[in-house]
Amino acid sequence: MRTRTLLPIAAAAAALTLPLAAPAGAAAGPVLTTGGLGGTPVATGAVLNASLASGTTATFYSSTTGTSGVSCATSQFSATVTANPTAPGTATESLTAQTFGSCTSNVTGVTGVNGITVQNLPYTATVTSAGVLTVTPPAGSTIRTTVSLRTLLGNVSCVYQGSSLTGAASNADNSITFSNQPFTKVSGSSLCFSNAYFSAKYAPVTTGGAAVYVN
Repeated sequence: MRTRTLLPIAAAAAALTLPLAAPAGAAAGPVLTTGGLGGTPVATGAVLNASLASGTTATFYSSTTGTSGVSCATSQFSATVTANPTAPGTATESLTAQTFGSCTSNVTGVTGVNGITVQNLPYTATVTSAGVLTVTPPAGSTIRTTVSLRTLLGNVSCVYQGSSLTGAASNADNSITFSNQPFTKVSGSSLCFSNAYFSAKYAPVTTGGAAVYVN
């Protein structure tokens, strides 16, 4: 079986946003800007949004090298900027929503995916001037996701959790990329993988329709 979930973040899923560092010698300014490096500061309270990069999918696979599990054609996240200090520095965000849709599974015995739900939101996301994005859950909690599957024996819920997510932000396409982020199954049938690895690329990250840069 394969099903996995991570999220965030959902993004995610964030909490998630921002691309790579500004070149040496750039004028002093905040970590997050629009209009380009050293551009207009992103205000505290601004909402950042992103969907999957064109032509990509969000995947929850049973291994880092395999292709067995769940694949989603759509995914989005929303995060609110809570701090945007002078660069070099670390901006913080609150990841308030992360969703997945149009999901399918190639696991034997699984006939469809009812949905993927990201729990324990909001998560905290930090992004450094070097483009390192970290997503963490509230104190005493976990990043937790439930994958609901349709199987030959009825509906099955697979619950996965992890302590954090690490991604990379790039100014080349205003993207955030997560690669093989590990999650462990905490409940579910034998159709659920014992471990799930989440990968997704969100681009472009925007606020008010303007692309967000990391300085």
